[in-house]
Amino acid sequence: MIEKLKTLRDKYHELSKTIIDPAIIADNKQYAKLMKEYASLEPYSVKYDEYVKIEQDLESAEAMIHDSDPEIVEMAHAEIAQCKEKLQQLDEEIKIMLLPKDENDEKDVILEIRGGAGGEESCLFGAVLLRMYRMYAERNHWKFEITDLNETELGGVKEASVVIRGHNVYSKMKFEGGVHRVQRVPETESGGRIHTSTATVAVLPEQQDVEIEIDEKDIRLDTYRASGAGGQHINKTDSAIRITHFPTGIVVTCQDGRSQIQNKERAFEILKSKLYDLYKMQSDEEYAKNRRGMVGTGDRSERIRTYNYPQGRVTDHRINYTSYNLEGFLNGDLDDMIDNLQMAEQKAKLENA
Repeated sequence: MIEKLKTLRDKYHELSKTIIDPAIIADNKQYAKLMKEYASLEPYSVKYDEYVKIEQDLESAEAMIHDSDPEIVEMAHAEIAQCKEKLQQLDEEIKIMLLPKDENDEKDVILEIRGGAGGEESCLFGAVLLRMYRMYAERNHWKFEITDLNETELGGVKEASVVIRGHNVYSKMKFEGGVHRVQRVPETESGGRIHTSTATVAVLPEQQDVEIEIDEKDIRLDTYRASGAGGQHINKTDSAIRITHFPTGIVVTCQDGRSQIQNKERAFEILKSKLYDLYKMQSDEEYAKNRRGMVGTGDRSERIRTYNYPQGRVTDHRINYTSYNLEGFLNGDLDDMIDNLQMAEQKAKLENA
């Protein structure tokens, strides 16, 4: 286990020399790829150095137990016990670190939000989720790019598509896929009754490097004018793009770019990611089961998480985790929830290892 960690540490140091090569720096795509790998290896290097340091401390303490001074011997025994306890703890941490990683963990993501059951209220909640994820991305210094947005007259979100780029985005955002349920008194409710509605979230790893052939005969490419809420034009040219893939029925729209070319490129990237996801579902039955369960039908009874406004709480039903800091959570403070979901995933992997 430690030898494997050492191998990763050595690779980290090798990369530290590679990434300062002027030829690598000049190649933006290659440089970005290597920097991402370099960042992913850093925790292994740090953990290995920490382990080696404690082993050295243990050796020094063991050498002191033969000293003639009783006080030094006593201190040495205490140091030995402390070092062994630390090494045992590190063993557990390293075991978790070396568990097989999700091959998509380091990828950027395509996030989709749709209003579910509950009419206008579900769309308004969709807008709350969109804002929440934007603020969470800002906390993590991720790039948050809305590629398509279909709003209601009241500012709700019927559908939204977002690309989030940064370090290990999918490793955290993958837990957000599913039905999100909200319990609150809608602004449009005069009687003060609590309503329950839902919004669905889908999270797909962006597959930029995957080779997927798209036959021109299998798609229809439409251009139209990008528009904002209520149909107000935000662009006077036909720059928005809609791609329909006939064999699968997948439709991708993109209107956020400044030009038709930019929107077309982004739309094809999203289409390829969706096709990759679909083909992976078809080839992997277990994956398909999990992916279908991510969104379900959007019915109120299906949910991964409940946001209860009157009680100021948010509950994740997969791990029975509840926080009473709903306001902070909706302002992007998702770290504690995500950490608990990651720990639950690691525990499940250890049990199945």
